[in-house]
Amino acid sequence: MLHAFSAVSPYLKFNPKRVTIDNTIFKLHYRWTFIILIVATILVCSRQYFGEHIKCISDTVPVHVINTYCFFTSTFTVVRHLNNTALSNGAIFQPGIGPYEIYEEPIKRHAYYQWVPFLLFGQALCFYIPHFLWKTWEGGRIKALVYGLKMVSLSKYLKERSLKYGQLSMPCLEETECRIKDIRRSMIERMRLNNSWGAHMVFAELLNLLNLMLQIYWTNLFLGGAFYSLGAKVYAERWTEQMDALDIVFPKVTKCHFHKYGSSGSLQMHDTLCVMALNIINEKIYTILWFWYAFLFLFTLLGLVWRASTFLFYKNIKFTRISFYWAKPGKIDDHELTAVIKKCNFSNWTYLFFLRSNLSEFVFNKVIYHLSSEFPSEQRENVINAAKLSPKDDDLGPSRLQTLRIDEIGSPLLEEKGTNKLE
Repeated sequence: MLHAFSAVSPYLKFNPKRVTIDNTIFKLHYRWTFIILIVATILVCSRQYFGEHIKCISDTVPVHVINTYCFFTSTFTVVRHLNNTALSNGAIFQPGIGPYEIYEEPIKRHAYYQWVPFLLFGQALCFYIPHFLWKTWEGGRIKALVYGLKMVSLSKYLKERSLKYGQLSMPCLEETECRIKDIRRSMIERMRLNNSWGAHMVFAELLNLLNLMLQIYWTNLFLGGAFYSLGAKVYAERWTEQMDALDIVFPKVTKCHFHKYGSSGSLQMHDTLCVMALNIINEKIYTILWFWYAFLFLFTLLGLVWRASTFLFYKNIKFTRISFYWAKPGKIDDHELTAVIKKCNFSNWTYLFFLRSNLSEFVFNKVIYHLSSEFPSEQRENVINAAKLSPKDDDLGPSRLQTLRIDEIGSPLLEEKGTNKLE
Protein backbone atom coordinates (compact mmCIF):
# COMPACT_ATOMS: atom_id res chain seq x y z
CA MET A 1 0.00 0.00 0.00
CA LEU A 2 2.88 2.38 0.74
CA HIS A 3 4.04 1.98 -2.85
CA ALA A 4 0.77 3.54 -4.02
CA PHE A 5 1.70 6.78 -2.23
CA SER A 6 5.20 7.02 -3.68
CA ALA A 7 3.96 9.77 -6.02
CA VAL A 8 3.59 12.19 -3.10
CA SER A 9 6.83 11.30 -1.31
CA PRO A 10 8.93 14.00 -3.07
CA TYR A 11 6.69 16.67 -1.51
CA LEU A 12 7.42 15.35 1.99
CA LYS A 13 11.20 15.36 1.76
CA PHE A 14 13.32 18.00 3.46
CA ASN A 15 15.41 19.82 0.91
CA PRO A 16 18.28 21.94 2.32
CA LYS A 17 18.57 23.71 -1.04
CA ARG A 18 14.94 24.83 -1.08
CA VAL A 19 14.64 28.61 -1.23
CA THR A 20 11.77 30.39 0.53
CA ILE A 21 9.76 32.63 -1.80
CA ASP A 22 6.46 32.53 0.11
CA ASN A 23 5.11 32.12 3.63
CA THR A 24 3.75 29.22 5.67
CA ILE A 25 0.11 29.96 4.81
CA PHE A 26 0.93 29.89 1.10
CA LYS A 27 2.53 26.46 1.64
CA LEU A 28 -0.66 25.21 3.30
CA HIS A 29 -2.39 25.72 -0.06
CA TYR A 30 0.01 24.45 -2.69
CA ARG A 31 1.83 21.82 -0.66
CA TRP A 32 -0.28 20.38 2.16
CA THR A 33 -3.73 20.78 0.59
CA PHE A 34 -2.31 19.47 -2.69
CA ILE A 35 -0.88 16.41 -0.87
CA ILE A 36 -4.15 15.75 1.00
CA LEU A 37 -6.17 15.83 -2.23
CA ILE A 38 -3.71 13.65 -4.16
CA VAL A 39 -3.68 11.07 -1.35
CA ALA A 40 -7.49 11.11 -1.33
CA THR A 41 -7.52 10.57 -5.11
CA ILE A 42 -5.20 7.59 -4.78
CA LEU A 43 -7.37 6.11 -2.01
CA VAL A 44 -10.62 6.23 -3.98
CA CYS A 45 -8.88 4.65 -6.98
CA SER A 46 -7.34 1.76 -4.99
CA ARG A 47 -9.82 -1.04 -5.46
CA GLN A 48 -7.31 -3.68 -4.35
CA TYR A 49 -7.45 -2.34 -0.76
CA PHE A 50 -11.18 -1.62 -0.35
CA GLY A 51 -12.84 -3.93 -2.86
CA GLU A 52 -15.16 -2.99 -5.71
CA HIS A 53 -16.78 0.43 -5.61
CA ILE A 54 -20.25 -1.12 -5.84
CA LYS A 55 -21.69 -4.64 -5.49
CA CYS A 56 -25.34 -5.30 -6.18
CA ILE A 57 -27.57 -8.27 -5.26
CA SER A 58 -29.41 -9.93 -8.15
CA ASP A 59 -30.88 -13.39 -8.69
CA THR A 60 -31.63 -13.29 -12.40
CA VAL A 61 -29.33 -10.62 -13.84
CA PRO A 62 -25.59 -11.43 -14.19
CA VAL A 63 -23.63 -9.77 -11.37
CA HIS A 64 -21.14 -7.92 -13.56
CA VAL A 65 -23.99 -6.50 -15.65
CA ILE A 66 -26.01 -5.16 -12.70
CA ASN A 67 -22.87 -3.81 -11.00
CA THR A 68 -21.76 -1.94 -14.11
CA TYR A 69 -25.26 -0.62 -14.84
CA CYS A 70 -25.90 0.71 -11.33
CA PHE A 71 -22.45 2.30 -11.13
CA PHE A 72 -22.78 4.10 -14.47
CA THR A 73 -26.35 5.29 -13.90
CA SER A 74 -27.17 6.18 -10.29
CA THR A 75 -28.49 4.55 -7.16
CA PHE A 76 -30.96 6.09 -4.72
CA THR A 77 -32.38 6.02 -1.20
CA VAL A 78 -35.97 6.65 -0.10
CA VAL A 79 -36.39 9.94 1.74
CA ARG A 80 -39.18 8.56 3.96
CA HIS A 81 -36.83 5.93 5.35
CA LEU A 82 -34.10 8.39 6.33
CA ASN A 83 -35.57 8.16 9.79
CA ASN A 84 -33.73 7.65 13.06
CA THR A 85 -36.84 6.39 14.87
CA ALA A 86 -37.58 3.72 12.26
CA LEU A 87 -33.94 2.65 12.31
CA SER A 88 -33.88 2.40 16.12
CA ASN A 89 -37.14 0.41 16.20
CA GLY A 90 -35.91 -2.07 13.58
CA ALA A 91 -38.53 -1.07 10.98
CA ILE A 92 -35.65 -0.58 8.52
CA PHE A 93 -32.17 -2.09 8.58
CA GLN A 94 -30.31 0.71 6.77
CA PRO A 95 -31.03 4.44 6.41
CA GLY A 96 -33.09 5.10 3.28
CA ILE A 97 -33.77 1.44 2.50
CA GLY A 98 -37.33 0.09 2.60
CA PRO A 99 -40.53 -0.37 0.58
CA TYR A 100 -41.89 2.59 -1.35
CA GLU A 101 -44.42 3.50 -3.99
CA ILE A 102 -42.71 4.06 -7.36
CA TYR A 103 -43.33 7.49 -8.89
CA GLU A 104 -45.20 8.62 -5.78
CA GLU A 105 -42.58 8.99 -3.05
CA PRO A 106 -39.58 11.32 -3.11
CA ILE A 107 -36.20 9.67 -3.49
CA LYS A 108 -32.63 10.92 -3.11
CA ARG A 109 -30.34 9.98 -6.01
CA HIS A 110 -26.60 9.38 -5.57
CA ALA A 111 -24.42 9.79 -8.66
CA TYR A 112 -21.44 11.67 -7.20
CA TYR A 113 -19.35 8.52 -6.60
CA GLN A 114 -18.60 8.28 -10.34
CA TRP A 115 -16.85 11.67 -10.27
CA VAL A 116 -15.09 11.69 -6.88
CA PRO A 117 -11.55 10.89 -8.15
CA PHE A 118 -11.84 13.40 -11.00
CA LEU A 119 -13.07 16.16 -8.72
CA LEU A 120 -10.39 15.53 -6.09
CA PHE A 121 -7.60 15.53 -8.66
CA GLY A 122 -8.97 18.66 -10.33
CA GLN A 123 -9.12 20.43 -6.96
CA ALA A 124 -5.52 19.46 -6.25
CA LEU A 125 -4.44 21.12 -9.50
CA CYS A 126 -6.48 24.23 -8.67
CA PHE A 127 -4.67 24.62 -5.34
CA TYR A 128 -1.33 24.43 -7.14
CA ILE A 129 -2.14 27.05 -9.81
CA PRO A 130 -1.54 30.19 -7.63
CA HIS A 131 1.87 28.83 -6.63
CA PHE A 132 2.74 28.08 -10.25
CA LEU A 133 1.78 31.62 -11.27
CA TRP A 134 3.78 33.14 -8.41
CA LYS A 135 6.86 31.08 -9.31
CA THR A 136 6.53 32.29 -12.90
CA TRP A 137 6.24 35.93 -11.85
CA GLU A 138 9.05 35.63 -9.29
CA GLY A 139 11.30 34.17 -12.00
CA GLY A 140 13.78 32.45 -9.66
CA ARG A 141 15.42 35.76 -8.70
CA ILE A 142 15.69 34.99 -4.98
CA LYS A 143 17.14 31.54 -5.66
CA ALA A 144 19.71 32.93 -8.09
CA LEU A 145 20.94 35.37 -5.45
CA VAL A 146 20.97 33.21 -2.31
CA TYR A 147 21.86 29.83 -3.81
CA GLY A 148 24.94 28.39 -2.10
CA LEU A 149 24.89 30.86 0.80
CA LYS A 150 23.22 28.59 3.36
CA MET A 151 26.51 27.77 5.09
CA VAL A 152 28.10 31.15 4.50
CA SER A 153 28.78 31.78 8.20
CA LEU A 154 31.66 29.30 7.87
CA SER A 155 33.25 31.26 5.02
CA LYS A 156 35.54 33.13 7.38
CA TYR A 157 37.36 29.82 7.92
CA LEU A 158 37.67 29.25 4.16
CA LYS A 159 39.94 32.06 3.04
CA GLU A 160 40.76 30.96 -0.51
CA ARG A 161 38.88 27.79 -1.47
CA SER A 162 35.19 26.94 -1.45
CA LEU A 163 34.10 23.62 0.01
CA LYS A 164 31.29 21.35 -1.15
CA TYR A 165 29.95 18.43 0.86
CA GLY A 166 27.03 16.46 -0.61
CA GLN A 167 24.22 18.90 -1.38
CA LEU A 168 25.69 21.64 0.80
CA SER A 169 28.22 24.16 -0.46
CA MET A 170 30.36 26.49 1.64
CA PRO A 171 31.73 29.47 -0.31
CA CYS A 172 35.06 31.03 0.53
CA LEU A 173 35.34 34.59 1.84
CA GLU A 174 36.17 36.06 -1.58
CA GLU A 175 33.23 34.33 -3.26
CA THR A 176 30.94 35.45 -0.45
CA GLU A 177 31.93 39.09 -0.97
CA CYS A 178 31.24 38.79 -4.70
CA ARG A 179 27.82 37.25 -4.06
CA ILE A 180 26.94 40.03 -1.61
CA LYS A 181 27.85 42.61 -4.26
CA ASP A 182 25.57 40.76 -6.71
CA ILE A 183 22.69 40.95 -4.22
CA ARG A 184 23.37 44.65 -3.68
CA ARG A 185 23.46 45.31 -7.43
CA SER A 186 20.25 43.33 -7.98
CA MET A 187 18.47 45.21 -5.22
CA ILE A 188 19.47 48.61 -6.65
CA GLU A 189 18.39 47.59 -10.16
CA ARG A 190 15.03 46.37 -8.86
CA MET A 191 14.43 49.60 -6.98
CA ARG A 192 14.95 51.55 -10.19
CA LEU A 193 13.24 49.37 -12.77
CA ASN A 194 10.77 46.83 -11.41
CA ASN A 195 8.12 47.59 -8.79
CA SER A 196 5.52 44.91 -9.63
CA TRP A 197 7.07 42.10 -7.56
CA GLY A 198 5.06 42.81 -4.43
CA ALA A 199 1.83 43.34 -6.38
CA HIS A 200 2.19 39.92 -8.02
CA MET A 201 2.73 38.28 -4.64
CA VAL A 202 -0.35 39.96 -3.12
CA PHE A 203 -2.41 38.93 -6.15
CA ALA A 204 -1.26 35.29 -5.75
CA GLU A 205 -2.28 35.34 -2.06
CA LEU A 206 -5.70 36.77 -2.95
CA LEU A 207 -5.96 34.07 -5.60
CA ASN A 208 -5.42 31.46 -2.87
CA LEU A 209 -8.43 32.79 -0.96
CA LEU A 210 -10.60 33.00 -4.09
CA ASN A 211 -9.65 29.45 -5.11
CA LEU A 212 -10.43 28.11 -1.61
CA MET A 213 -13.88 29.71 -1.65
CA LEU A 214 -14.57 28.28 -5.12
CA GLN A 215 -13.50 24.78 -4.04
CA ILE A 216 -15.80 24.92 -1.01
CA TYR A 217 -18.67 26.08 -3.23
CA TRP A 218 -18.05 23.39 -5.87
CA THR A 219 -17.77 20.65 -3.23
CA ASN A 220 -21.07 21.74 -1.68
CA LEU A 221 -22.68 21.73 -5.13
CA PHE A 222 -21.19 18.30 -5.84
CA LEU A 223 -22.64 16.81 -2.64
CA GLY A 224 -26.10 18.24 -3.22
CA GLY A 225 -25.79 21.16 -0.80
CA ALA A 226 -24.72 19.04 2.16
CA PHE A 227 -21.06 20.10 2.49
CA TYR A 228 -21.46 23.51 4.14
CA SER A 229 -22.82 22.00 7.37
CA LEU A 230 -21.28 18.52 7.07
CA GLY A 231 -18.52 18.84 9.68
CA ALA A 232 -20.72 20.59 12.24
CA LYS A 233 -23.44 17.94 11.90
CA VAL A 234 -20.96 15.08 12.14
CA TYR A 235 -19.47 16.60 15.30
CA ALA A 236 -22.92 17.08 16.84
CA GLU A 237 -24.55 13.79 15.79
CA ARG A 238 -21.80 11.21 15.47
CA TRP A 239 -22.01 9.89 19.02
CA THR A 240 -25.65 10.72 19.82
CA GLU A 241 -27.73 9.34 16.93
CA GLN A 242 -27.73 5.95 15.24
CA MET A 243 -28.02 7.69 11.85
CA ASP A 244 -25.98 10.84 11.23
CA ALA A 245 -25.29 13.21 8.33
CA LEU A 246 -22.69 10.84 6.84
CA ASP A 247 -25.26 8.05 6.49
CA ILE A 248 -27.52 10.40 4.55
CA VAL A 249 -24.87 11.90 2.26
CA PHE A 250 -22.75 8.73 1.89
CA PRO A 251 -25.13 5.76 2.25
CA LYS A 252 -23.53 2.34 2.63
CA VAL A 253 -26.49 0.51 1.04
CA THR A 254 -28.60 1.94 -1.80
CA LYS A 255 -31.34 0.81 -4.15
CA CYS A 256 -31.13 0.40 -7.92
CA HIS A 257 -33.71 -0.48 -10.61
CA PHE A 258 -32.73 -2.54 -13.63
CA HIS A 259 -35.18 -3.07 -16.50
CA LYS A 260 -35.10 -5.88 -19.07
CA TYR A 261 -37.51 -7.68 -21.33
CA GLY A 262 -38.95 -11.02 -20.19
CA SER A 263 -39.54 -14.17 -22.26
CA SER A 264 -42.99 -12.92 -23.34
CA GLY A 265 -41.66 -9.55 -24.47
CA SER A 266 -43.00 -7.54 -21.53
CA LEU A 267 -40.74 -5.11 -19.64
CA GLN A 268 -39.65 -6.36 -16.23
CA MET A 269 -38.19 -4.26 -13.43
CA HIS A 270 -35.61 -5.75 -11.08
CA ASP A 271 -35.29 -4.02 -7.72
CA THR A 272 -31.84 -4.62 -6.26
CA LEU A 273 -29.76 -3.55 -3.26
CA CYS A 274 -26.24 -2.24 -3.80
CA VAL A 275 -23.43 -2.16 -1.23
CA MET A 276 -21.37 1.04 -1.62
CA ALA A 277 -18.08 -0.09 -0.10
CA LEU A 278 -16.15 3.01 -1.16
CA ASN A 279 -18.48 5.34 0.73
CA ILE A 280 -16.64 4.30 3.88
CA ILE A 281 -13.62 6.11 2.41
CA ASN A 282 -15.57 8.95 0.80
CA GLU A 283 -17.19 9.97 4.07
CA LYS A 284 -13.81 10.14 5.84
CA ILE A 285 -12.27 12.14 2.99
CA TYR A 286 -14.98 14.79 2.89
CA THR A 287 -15.22 15.08 6.67
CA ILE A 288 -11.47 15.69 6.86
CA LEU A 289 -11.71 18.16 3.97
CA TRP A 290 -14.46 20.10 5.78
CA PHE A 291 -12.32 20.62 8.86
CA TRP A 292 -9.20 21.27 6.76
CA TYR A 293 -10.94 23.86 4.59
CA ALA A 294 -12.30 25.60 7.71
CA PHE A 295 -8.79 25.69 9.21
CA LEU A 296 -7.30 26.85 5.91
CA PHE A 297 -9.92 29.57 5.42
CA LEU A 298 -9.25 31.02 8.88
CA PHE A 299 -5.49 31.08 8.44
CA THR A 300 -5.74 32.45 4.90
CA LEU A 301 -7.72 35.41 6.26
CA LEU A 302 -5.10 35.90 8.99
CA GLY A 303 -2.41 35.79 6.31
CA LEU A 304 -4.14 38.54 4.35
CA VAL A 305 -4.42 40.61 7.53
CA TRP A 306 -0.66 40.20 7.94
CA ARG A 307 -0.10 41.22 4.32
CA ALA A 308 -2.28 44.30 4.80
CA SER A 309 -0.23 45.15 7.92
CA THR A 310 3.01 44.96 5.96
CA PHE A 311 1.54 47.28 3.32
CA LEU A 312 0.46 49.83 5.93
CA PHE A 313 3.47 49.73 8.27
CA TYR A 314 6.47 48.68 6.17
CA LYS A 315 7.99 52.14 6.62
CA ASN A 316 7.93 51.74 10.41
CA ILE A 317 11.38 50.68 11.58
CA LYS A 318 10.09 48.87 14.68
CA PHE A 319 7.58 46.86 12.60
CA THR A 320 10.31 46.06 10.06
CA ARG A 321 12.74 44.91 12.73
CA ILE A 322 10.13 42.58 14.28
CA SER A 323 9.09 41.26 10.85
CA PHE A 324 12.67 40.53 9.80
CA TYR A 325 13.36 38.84 13.13
CA TRP A 326 10.26 36.70 12.59
CA ALA A 327 11.51 35.80 9.08
CA LYS A 328 14.81 34.63 10.62
CA PRO A 329 16.16 35.51 14.08
CA GLY A 330 19.22 37.75 14.19
CA LYS A 331 20.36 41.29 14.96
CA ILE A 332 20.39 44.09 12.38
CA ASP A 333 21.89 47.55 12.81
CA ASP A 334 18.97 49.96 13.29
CA HIS A 335 20.68 52.96 11.66
CA GLU A 336 21.64 51.02 8.54
CA LEU A 337 18.21 49.37 8.34
CA THR A 338 16.49 52.76 8.69
CA ALA A 339 18.57 54.21 5.84
CA VAL A 340 17.49 51.34 3.57
CA ILE A 341 13.81 51.18 4.56
CA LYS A 342 13.28 54.90 4.00
CA LYS A 343 14.17 54.42 0.33
CA CYS A 344 12.07 51.26 -0.15
CA ASN A 345 8.58 50.93 -1.54
CA PHE A 346 6.36 47.96 -0.69
CA SER A 347 7.82 45.70 -3.41
CA ASN A 348 11.39 46.47 -2.32
CA TRP A 349 10.52 45.84 1.32
CA THR A 350 8.95 42.48 0.42
CA TYR A 351 12.02 41.57 -1.63
CA LEU A 352 14.24 42.35 1.38
CA PHE A 353 11.95 40.29 3.63
CA PHE A 354 12.43 37.15 1.52
CA LEU A 355 16.16 37.80 1.27
CA ARG A 356 16.18 37.85 5.07
CA SER A 357 14.23 34.57 5.13
CA ASN A 358 16.95 32.85 3.08
CA LEU A 359 20.16 34.50 4.29
CA SER A 360 22.05 34.08 7.53
CA GLU A 361 22.53 36.97 9.92
CA PHE A 362 26.15 37.28 8.78
CA VAL A 363 25.31 37.77 5.09
CA PHE A 364 22.16 39.84 5.53
CA ASN A 365 23.96 42.33 7.76
CA LYS A 366 26.56 42.75 5.03
CA VAL A 367 23.82 43.30 2.46
CA ILE A 368 22.15 45.94 4.65
CA TYR A 369 25.54 47.57 5.25
CA HIS A 370 26.22 47.89 1.52
CA LEU A 371 22.69 49.09 0.78
CA SER A 372 22.84 51.68 3.56
CA SER A 373 25.97 53.02 1.87
CA GLU A 374 23.85 53.48 -1.23
CA PHE A 375 21.20 55.27 0.86
CA PRO A 376 23.04 57.32 3.50
CA SER A 377 21.19 59.36 6.08
CA GLU A 378 20.40 62.98 5.27
CA GLN A 379 23.16 64.31 7.51
CA ARG A 380 25.85 62.16 5.90
CA GLU A 381 24.38 62.79 2.43
CA ASN A 382 24.74 66.56 2.93
CA VAL A 383 28.37 66.10 3.96
CA ILE A 384 29.10 64.00 0.87
CA ASN A 385 27.34 66.37 -1.50
CA ALA A 386 29.15 69.33 0.03
CA ALA A 387 32.42 67.49 -0.53
CA LYS A 388 31.53 66.78 -4.16
CA LEU A 389 30.51 70.39 -4.83
CA SER A 390 33.61 71.84 -3.15
CA PRO A 391 35.84 73.63 -5.74
CA LYS A 392 39.02 72.44 -4.09
CA ASP A 393 39.73 68.92 -2.90
CA ASP A 394 42.21 70.40 -0.45
CA ASP A 395 39.26 71.83 1.51
CA LEU A 396 38.59 68.37 2.86
CA GLY A 397 41.16 67.67 5.46
CA PRO A 398 42.40 64.17 6.26
CA SER A 399 40.40 64.06 9.46
CA ARG A 400 37.14 64.86 7.59
CA LEU A 401 37.72 62.29 4.89
CA GLN A 402 38.28 59.62 7.51
CA THR A 403 34.70 60.08 8.71
CA LEU A 404 33.32 58.98 5.30
CA ARG A 405 33.08 55.36 4.22
CA ILE A 406 34.50 54.29 0.91
CA ASP A 407 31.01 53.03 -0.03
CA GLU A 408 29.57 56.48 0.62
CA ILE A 409 32.13 58.34 -1.47
CA GLY A 410 31.70 55.94 -4.39
CA SER A 411 27.95 55.60 -3.96
CA PRO A 412 26.30 55.11 -7.39
CA LEU A 413 23.14 56.96 -6.41
CA LEU A 414 25.18 60.05 -5.55
CA GLU A 415 27.08 60.19 -8.84
CA GLU A 416 26.33 62.84 -11.45
CA LYS A 417 23.42 62.02 -13.79
CA GLY A 418 25.72 61.18 -16.67
CA THR A 419 27.26 58.30 -14.75
CA ASN A 420 25.64 54.83 -15.07
CA LYS A 421 28.06 52.73 -13.05
CA LEU A 422 26.60 50.64 -10.25
CA GLU A 423 29.74 50.14 -8.27
